[in-house]
Amino acid sequence: MDEHSYGPDHPSVAIRLNNLAQLLKATNRLGEAEPLYRRALAIDERSYGRDHPSVARDLNNLARLLQDTNRLDGAEPLMRRAVQIFEIAYGLEHPQVAASLNNLAGLLQDTNRLDEAEPLIRRALAIGERAYGPDHPKVAIRLTSLAYLLRATNRMGEAEPLMRQALAIWEKAYGPDHPLVATSLNNLAELLQATNRLDQAEPLYRRALAIFEKSLGRDHPSTAAVRKNFAVLLRELGRDEEADRL
Repeated sequence: MDEHSYGPDHPSVAIRLNNLAQLLKATNRLGEAEPLYRRALAIDERSYGRDHPSVARDLNNLARLLQDTNRLDGAEPLMRRAVQIFEIAYGLEHPQVAASLNNLAGLLQDTNRLDEAEPLIRRALAIGERAYGPDHPKVAIRLTSLAYLLRATNRMGEAEPLMRQALAIWEKAYGPDHPLVATSLNNLAELLQATNRLDQAEPLYRRALAIFEKSLGRDHPSTAAVRKNFAVLLRELGRDEEADRL
């Protein structure tokens, strides 16, 4: 309808294209989503110029799709350009800058450039804490990202308090039985398991599994993933019969 009302190159059309592309991406139809993202980007660049926040949004969307299809070299310059646009448009301390930094850091992690990713995640975390306060769910997301990186570089002692802080934020924000709490419990349990604290990890896996089974169902992929992790732990504890049941 917007194409008929405004013409094929109107910014309202770009919004609709982005929305449709997001839907296609969510249903794993990435090949259909990509040309829509590219068309939306071209429309917004013509409409607003190359340095508009709407263009940065389009760049991020396209870059994430390229990342998902393992075209990381193509995704990186788009993400870097998006960060620069947001910084100029909104200032260095804006939450949108933090989100874009986090995206770029994730890409750098995917290319095993952890030393480059870490300062970006730390900067995104600091922006979030200043913008929202230390107990906001968006801060928990950044804490989890940093904890993953620290664990990947074998700094378990630094990662653990961040995971515990993120877990406390999720519990306070959403209650003890939310799926995000279960995800955080599983993350912490994996770290405890990796540092040979198996008895401490077990109740966390049990609680995470119970939350997922209740909220998502017994056959959901997240439930199955925690069940598998728990079974591995039980085998390490020598409780093979319990592990077989899982």
